[in-house]
Amino acid sequence: MRDLASRLRRLPPSCGPVRLIGVDGHAGSGKSTFARQLARELDGAPVLRLDDIASHEELFGWTERLLTQVIEPLGHGETARYTPYDWHTRRFGPPRPLPSGPVVLLEGVGAGRRALRPYLAHLLWMELPREEAWARGRARDGEEQREFWDGWVRAEQRHFAEDPSRPFADLLVRQCAEGYEVLSGPAGSIGPNQNITQGDGPSAVC
Repeated sequence: MRDLASRLRRLPPSCGPVRLIGVDGHAGSGKSTFARQLARELDGAPVLRLDDIASHEELFGWTERLLTQVIEPLGHGETARYTPYDWHTRRFGPPRPLPSGPVVLLEGVGAGRRALRPYLAHLLWMELPREEAWARGRARDGEEQREFWDGWVRAEQRHFAEDPSRPFADLLVRQCAEGYEVLSGPAGSIGPNQNITQGDGPSAVC
């Protein structure tokens, strides 16, 4: 993790003065836990969870809100202010600050979407096949979220079919029994005329 943090610090800025790092992967793949650990290694780098940007009505239709509330101010080196969504009350809350910094992490399903990639210094993909990730997510959230998960799985499948992230990942992250393994991603192998579809790599076993 320390080596990864050092590598990310050395990247050129991608969003104004900020090195914006996307952490994408299927729901339940461990993005939040990994991003928290990486942020600590980056001396407390700010983390924006896309769960705070999405909503029941816009599981994936939040691009413009993110660009306006977060990307634009960060691009000017300013503190961003976004309105986090409360998944229990189904309402957006009061504005919350997201400070600018040398490195800012953007964590969540869709962090590597087409509209955001021009602003990313690096895209990391959590390398866990979707069925395994979804099973972990369902177990985590319990039976009361079963109906939501049924709808989510269909929405995530549609999203990645239309706008895949993994083929554009600079690095693949596999969770091991202890720590993480970081591998080169497929981004460098994509040609300008290559047809890209979403696909899982091999099972995430270290």
